[in-house]
Amino acid sequence: MTTILEIPKVSPTIYQTAKGTRHPLGATPDANGVNFSLFSEHATGVELLLFNDHDDPEPIQIISLDPTVNKTFHFWHIYVKGLPSGIHYAYRVDGPQDLSAGHRFDKNKVLIDPYAKGNNKTLWKRGNACVPGDNLTTSMRSVVIDTEEYDWEGDRPLNRPMAESIIYEMHVGGFTKSPTSGVNHPGTFAGIIEKIPYLKQLGVTAVELLPIFDFDDTEPLRYVDGKPLTNYWGYSTMGYFAPHSGYCTNPEMGEHVKEFRDLVKALHQAGIEVILDVVFNHTDEGNHQGPTFCFRGIDNSIYYYLVEGNKQYYYDYTGCGNTFNCNHPIAEKLILESLEYWVKELHVDGFRFDEGSVLSRGQDGVPLQYPPVVWNIELSETLADTKIIAEAWDAAGLYQIGYFPGYRWAEWNGRYRDDMRRFVKGEAGIIGAVANRIAGSADLYESNGHLPINSINFITVHDGFTLNDLVSYDEKHNEANGEGNQDGINDNLSWNSGVEGETENREIEELRDRQIKNFATLLLLSQGVPTIVMGDEVRRTQKGNNNAYCQDNEISWFDWNLVEKNSDLLRFWQLMMKFRQQHPAIHRSRFFTGAINDRGLPDISWHGCELNTPNWNDPNARTLAFTLGGFDGEADLHIMCNMYWEQLEFALPTVPGRRWYRSVDTAQVSPQDIAEAGMEEEITSSHYLVSGRSVVVLISK
Repeated sequence: MTTILEIPKVSPTIYQTAKGTRHPLGATPDANGVNFSLFSEHATGVELLLFNDHDDPEPIQIISLDPTVNKTFHFWHIYVKGLPSGIHYAYRVDGPQDLSAGHRFDKNKVLIDPYAKGNNKTLWKRGNACVPGDNLTTSMRSVVIDTEEYDWEGDRPLNRPMAESIIYEMHVGGFTKSPTSGVNHPGTFAGIIEKIPYLKQLGVTAVELLPIFDFDDTEPLRYVDGKPLTNYWGYSTMGYFAPHSGYCTNPEMGEHVKEFRDLVKALHQAGIEVILDVVFNHTDEGNHQGPTFCFRGIDNSIYYYLVEGNKQYYYDYTGCGNTFNCNHPIAEKLILESLEYWVKELHVDGFRFDEGSVLSRGQDGVPLQYPPVVWNIELSETLADTKIIAEAWDAAGLYQIGYFPGYRWAEWNGRYRDDMRRFVKGEAGIIGAVANRIAGSADLYESNGHLPINSINFITVHDGFTLNDLVSYDEKHNEANGEGNQDGINDNLSWNSGVEGETENREIEELRDRQIKNFATLLLLSQGVPTIVMGDEVRRTQKGNNNAYCQDNEISWFDWNLVEKNSDLLRFWQLMMKFRQQHPAIHRSRFFTGAINDRGLPDISWHGCELNTPNWNDPNARTLAFTLGGFDGEADLHIMCNMYWEQLEFALPTVPGRRWYRSVDTAQVSPQDIAEAGMEEEITSSHYLVSGRSVVVLISK
């Protein structure tokens, strides 16, 4: 028997309604009104609440959907005549309250639309959503947004070849929130626009934004020394179609989409792509004690993995309280339509999938050979030119580096990070692994028909030490997180260069600068796609905190004073990025084949201190050299890496008709550490003395 929702009080009828259509899902405005559509298989009743303003505690109209008219199969729909864009709305959904079957319906809970293009949290109080009963006056509101009215000025996704990409991972808020940024709108999409000249001068080709889908940064997680800690990173999504209201200057006006479009258009005009870090593996509704504000109240058993035999509880493959049921057809539809929306309507260039391995799990939690959502993303024509990057693991132990499903999915290469950290800190006997990473990790990817561009190479990202802290701390220092320093990983493969933390010792500081330059050089000389994290180019520090997920303060923010303070290091990064772009031999789209150039040099050859003797099996080896043969008129490159602490002499190969010139020597002080193109210094000897813990790069002319 169908149960119609009881309306607690009579609302005046302001807008007339019609039946509406089941597609598309969400709120879709046109010239005559707005169509609303919501999927719920197990709901018995749905109410649509309309609000004039974002902070109205009471709706101006409550519309009860008639299941005999406004329901087609399991899609609930209605058309509201004359309703303008910019109006706010929410739902109430009734249905079985049977925890044993996984149903958590509460007819009094106010819910946002999963397909909303914008949400507002002006009245939001998280705690009231965590307990049963009415939370009308403290709930979120979705907003009707017309996405048709925008002048793109001819903009479109840039479609830069993956092999030519250099990715800069950054936090939208943290990039400009510091008073040192000097921007007019700190911590917002607009704030980034003001700093685009910096990004362009740095030389990155793409920004990878930590989550910008709407999340809850309003509720303190805990207090430490009287200061509130909040969800700073944003890895708990509330709305998959809505830009985060906290990054907007006018969210109450429903300008979420416009402000994000302004950012994308401005970055594209500077030749910089936009990649979004997306979190489809779980939502912000948490475990069985978490808040009900969307999926849980709309149809809990459809959208989440529930414990078989006790469905009041959630399977937690993510470490975040719940797991989104990604390969259920309705959840899969939402994921694909979300991605296609961000590409078609907001011109996004790519996505990085947090804990992407969750997307490969079937509805029983077991990894699938052909997970539908992964392959539909891979094969979507709308996403055909979109960069897709997986974090190919999850919190339940699934680790898929080298064999994530699909062909063109790139992967965050954790093996690259670990092997390069071990090498630069001076660990012996691993040069074979290091050579594999430099050459594009063919040992991981080639046998599966993948390419070097499937490997996203990184030394540091948001999760872990910054590059400065990697060379300044042996141990994590996460006391500021209020968890007794128990959070964050313990094995960071770091070395503090002789003193733990900050120091005024000049020799140690010079060594740290050199180690950072070593990492920068190796990263930008490796086949694959390099990624650096915001501020590494100027030695941004988190004071040894390797898990700053809750630190919306100076610990995480970009200190713009460092741009001048560490200008020499910034110059090094800028010129190394230029060097990478100028030499196709170090950003190949295919693996090495042994091809010989017209000077008799193979595409790659390996050496130690002596030519053609790389000492693969030497347990004490800390040196590696390699030569890259240039083709089609390109220069040859010779790279020497000495991670031993004393200087060593390296033999140089002979190149008929050419001489060697020094481009980089990380042991030198600026500006001798890296030469601008055309200003390289000729090397007249047959050998080169490489200082301890340094990298040297030569080019042939």
